[in-house]
Amino acid sequence: MSRTIYLSPPDVGPLEESYVLAALRSGWVAPVGPDLDAFERDVAERVGTRGAVAVSSGTAALHLALLGVGVGPGDVVVVPTLTFVATANAVRYTGARPVFVDCDPRTGNLDVDLVAQLLRRLRAHGHRVGAVVPVDMFGSCADYAALLPVCAEAEVPVVEDAAEALGSSHGGRPAGSFGRIGAFSFNGNKIMTTSGGGMLVSDDLTLLARARHLATQAREPTPHYEHRDVGYNYRLSNLLAALGRAQLVRLDGMIARRRQLRDHYAKLFAPAPGVELIGAEDAGSNCWLTCVRVDSDRSGWRATELAAHLAARNIETRPVWKPMHRQPVYAGAESVLTGAADALFTDGLALPSGSALNEGQIGRVLGAIDEFLTARAGAPTA
Repeated sequence: MSRTIYLSPPDVGPLEESYVLAALRSGWVAPVGPDLDAFERDVAERVGTRGAVAVSSGTAALHLALLGVGVGPGDVVVVPTLTFVATANAVRYTGARPVFVDCDPRTGNLDVDLVAQLLRRLRAHGHRVGAVVPVDMFGSCADYAALLPVCAEAEVPVVEDAAEALGSSHGGRPAGSFGRIGAFSFNGNKIMTTSGGGMLVSDDLTLLARARHLATQAREPTPHYEHRDVGYNYRLSNLLAALGRAQLVRLDGMIARRRQLRDHYAKLFAPAPGVELIGAEDAGSNCWLTCVRVDSDRSGWRATELAAHLAARNIETRPVWKPMHRQPVYAGAESVLTGAADALFTDGLALPSGSALNEGQIGRVLGAIDEFLTARAGAPTA
């Protein structure tokens, strides 16, 4: 049986090996060292912010970001319902509660009109809104041109969850730079990886200094161990930072590879009625995941049928994020819904998108999809 083709596996090679080996031989193997410092500088330069703090995960970055802007018990935080659970969990870590907002059906990103309405209602009822946390979905930035003025008028800070969007842009401005503070993830399936890891970026150096302090168990600068705050063991190791530095060197090439794959999908699905790529019109996307939405009334088949066809051929797919308001852990949470996220969960499918896929693997995926489309909808064979 042929080997499994995964959705978005790590893309690492000789350059990463050389960077990690050099870091190992240097003796800097703990969460401190020259590669860690350099990685922070490199990411800040890439994003265009004054500084950055490398941490152990994207979730840790979100947690520290929320604490940094003052979110705490009793606060409300506006979160997209279409997101990975970490976005909501980080809110709960602070003692605040998430209020979920539906998405734009075209992009999967936060519905800005709903956010504006919600902020007015929450303020009218005396709730303190600690932050709005937009998520740059599948590598496409939220509509910050519309969102930032809404949040500024309500005097609510924006914490940008750019976990999926390093290398993306909106209006020529890099993902991660739009809010008071932004958070990236370097998990193994992301656009680039440090195995596990994350990064905070901001122009507010005081906020970043506080995050760095809390990420190192809030240890005070004394000869002995002294702690005035409850801190966290959140710093990234120097070894993993070395891996990240090598990945950052290759980032543009990895994004180009994913964009090329998205173009292949666009051409393949173009003749198929009722099928469209989510956010395909966003030229600034890093194309982290290519996702299709299937209108079964027009296509004559469902996304789940394509997923089953590919699974039988050892090709991994995944539904888009199950909305937070449908998650058992957040049952009963306040939500502002239009049905858009539910529809995307039902009709959407993420396809293999990794930059590590070779030509043979890409051909195998495209061939399997073409076989399915030909059988179901009479699409011509490529």
